[in-house]
Amino acid sequence: MKTDELIVMLATGVSAVDRNETRRRFALATGLGGLLALILMLTTLGLRTDLAAALATPMFWAKLAFAVVPAVVGLIAVFRLGRPGARVGWAFIVLAVPVLAMWALGVAQLVAAPAENRAALLFGRTWLLCPLLIGLLATPVFILVLSALKDLAPTRPTLTGAMAGIASGAVGATVYCLHCPEMAAPFVSVWYLLGMLIPAVVGAACGRRVLRW
Repeated sequence: MKTDELIVMLATGVSAVDRNETRRRFALATGLGGLLALILMLTTLGLRTDLAAALATPMFWAKLAFAVVPAVVGLIAVFRLGRPGARVGWAFIVLAVPVLAMWALGVAQLVAAPAENRAALLFGRTWLLCPLLIGLLATPVFILVLSALKDLAPTRPTLTGAMAGIASGAVGATVYCLHCPEMAAPFVSVWYLLGMLIPAVVGAACGRRVLRW
């Protein structure tokens, strides 16, 4: 919504937007974006061949939680940022929890591993591709969430765009978990996080332009 449109709305006495309708549109954007990301992963990358065995390991679920928590928290924060005056300081605290937990696990694994194995734990076999693929899978979510935000009234466009990027990157990382063979905590703590931060930087730049009133 632009400033001129808001002035016209207030001047003509148009009734407030139905909040439930706004929630439905935002939920549709995030759900459709996630589905498109899943389809993109299945058609271009495919599921990891040992997914059934991976599901039985605690590290797979830790990696999944590392992506799912920022996705959920980020999307809630983005929706709140679409309304003027909403506070989201709590979101940064919650977002820090899985990051710090994975970093702690990663450090523990590196300390416990023989020196010659530490590079493999950190870089794995796919460190160059991992952040880029997460960013690619985040793209459908990012585009649809940003489009949905244009119907709201964010007063902090840069922050809103950055949070939309984090949320989209986390959704992309969640989907990527179903393909990625890497299971070491040092790898996840660095390259998955980078994959989520790339859309955040793009989102901050786009938000400043696209979401400005």
